[in-house]
Amino acid sequence: MQRRQLIQAAGALPVLSFATLAARTAFAFDGPELYAGEKALYAEAQKEGLCVSFDTGPEWANWKSLFRDFKKRYPEIELTYNDIGSAATVVALEKTRRRPQADTAYYFAASAVDAAKKDVVAPFKPVNFDKLPPVFREAEGRWFTIHTLNIAFLVNKKLVKNVPTGWADLLKPEFKNTVVYLDPRSTGIGQVLTFAAAYANGGSVDNVQPGTDYLGKLHAAGNVLRVEGTTPYAKFLKGEIPVWISYENDGLKAKHVDGMGDAVEVVIPKEASVAAPYAISLVKNGPNPNAGKLWLNFIMSEAGQTLFAQGFVRPAVPGTPLSADVAAKMPAAPQIRPLDVVKASERKAEVDRLWALAALGNK
Repeated sequence: MQRRQLIQAAGALPVLSFATLAARTAFAFDGPELYAGEKALYAEAQKEGLCVSFDTGPEWANWKSLFRDFKKRYPEIELTYNDIGSAATVVALEKTRRRPQADTAYYFAASAVDAAKKDVVAPFKPVNFDKLPPVFREAEGRWFTIHTLNIAFLVNKKLVKNVPTGWADLLKPEFKNTVVYLDPRSTGIGQVLTFAAAYANGGSVDNVQPGTDYLGKLHAAGNVLRVEGTTPYAKFLKGEIPVWISYENDGLKAKHVDGMGDAVEVVIPKEASVAAPYAISLVKNGPNPNAGKLWLNFIMSEAGQTLFAQGFVRPAVPGTPLSADVAAKMPAAPQIRPLDVVKASERKAEVDRLWALAALGNK
């Protein structure tokens, strides 16, 4: 509304006031509010008219559907985005701290922790904030988890006779030269799967050595085909990987979207898995704070959380209702543990050292 000039010529009809215009458009959606105060916040957001959402590429995690439904519900708010990656998002926020360009920032939660330390994000507690596990949110709301990616075995049944159901299975001789995973020293997912292996073997985020010891045993058994430095999704689609330890959504996408169909089995290992949190923040001194809050509340509402599930990532808010077809693709898995990324980040150097020792024999 601020950007629209109202010009009243002599003899013309009376021009509507800003308050009248806001009142007319504040109730653009029908039915009940998603949360108390939604319509009032929309009225304030309309005065800004824009929300800049950093690192929400439309093809990732079903952001395109969230963009679509947000615009449908709030037609007076333009939503723009970029897609630059988690670490680059924090760098961009730092560089523009004196004159912020973004209203919200999305990233792997370890980068969110970094952003909070660098004081480039603001406290804001959206709807459903208090339902999140404590390790999935910063206490004052400087970041909070909106969905998770979970460690799973992505199995090409054309290349593997028996589908492994747990970490112990992968140590069997029948899985010689079949397992591929990402390097923990250079990739986030490699770090996360090491913690998952730790939980499965009696360890935890505070005791990662059972995880690195397990991976060492996997190498010693000759069951590791190779360790990758970047995601080998294309190789998996081509049928070059029998068992890939990766994120659940990669397997579901290969199965239901990219043509592999029933050749793929997606297994949450029975002993334990880990949920890697992906978080979002309100940017400190962002240009459109009310539009940013409107966007964050929508993301955390039941409507937004359900859309994430349709994109094969698990909603962060417990109890989010899923349609029968989506629930069938992502069945309940109580063995998934929420990863404390603050503690995990503090142990990166230890993971790097222990993995290199166990898997490569480096001292």
